Amino acid sequence: MTQTPGQRVVQGSFVPTWLLKATLYHGRGGGAGSRDSLGCKPVAMRTVAVDPTLIPKRTILFIAETVGLPLPGGGRHDGYWYASDTGGSIKGSRIDLFTGAGSGSMKPAMPLNLKKVTIAKAGKFDGCPPAK
Repeated sequence: MTQTPGQRVVQGSFVPTWLLKATLYHGRGGGAGSRDSLGCKPVAMRTVAVDPTLIPKRTILFIAETVGLPLPGGGRHDGYWYASDTGGSIKGSRIDLFTGAGSGSMKPAMPLNLKKVTIAKAGKFDGCPPAK
């Protein structure tokens, strides 16, 4: 199989891959509201804000660098996130990871803040992002 630049093989199919600068946001500050741009409640360590001209809303994303991060309710992150939010400053090669309520929720993901992360499209979802 040949592969074009900007793509990689995942489970036997070609999936667009992005290398984007990650930033973090949280509830009670940092620009987060009680609802995301789909009208859903943001899910800690699952919701991401994207530039919809680059990554369409309702896209399931796999972010390799987040695998193993601690989750708020216990357990470890599997790397899957949901593009259900947008932001005024999220334009082009940026992605904003929602970490939860309050600035303390950002601690587990802080090593990723302002770093480039590898993102692969893993599918689409309907409705609101599931709370795992």
